[in-house]
Amino acid sequence: MPKAKLLAAIAGKNRGILATSVDRQAILAAIADLELRNPHPRPLTTAIDLLGGDWRLLYTSSQSLLGIDKFPLAKLGDIYQCIRPTASAVYNVAEVTSLIPGLNGLVAIVAKFTPVSEARVNVVFNRSLVGLQRLFDYSDPDRLITAIENGQKFTAIDLKIDRPGKEPAWLEVTYLDENLRISRGNEGSVFVLTK
Repeated sequence: MPKAKLLAAIAGKNRGILATSVDRQAILAAIADLELRNPHPRPLTTAIDLLGGDWRLLYTSSQSLLGIDKFPLAKLGDIYQCIRPTASAVYNVAEVTSLIPGLNGLVAIVAKFTPVSEARVNVVFNRSLVGLQRLFDYSDPDRLITAIENGQKFTAIDLKIDRPGKEPAWLEVTYLDENLRISRGNEGSVFVLTK
């Protein structure tokens, strides 16, 4: 069972933080094997409802994302990618657990996507929010996204992301079923997520 093989390969790797180079090779091989069995090869046209929702990251090779874990006195908590197809929006939410009580943090990125094929979207990041979870009144990604969409102001670092002249990022869905998604990004990173 390729799916079980992949899940076993990423188990205990803390989303990739603890993966060795040998682990990463085995995980990439298991990912490639599962991608060959993709039940929804055209997710943007045939499974858009399945694609939508709040996805929790199980594994990534993205060093910029995993690098959040390297901040002093902080550990990377759950990471979510929340897709809202009807709004062409994607929200990346990373929970950061502080070793100092009461200082748990949150990093949220707001983006819009445009389909460019049946499996790939261009992504334009337009807002970044960084602050303490308690100042966001944070309990879960869905509630945070609702507050963002309703225009709520936060006591946080709230920056507009402006990248004039830069090519948009892209993300391709290479495997999708009812509870597992694999995506590959323009920087060569791979993402394994679950609902």
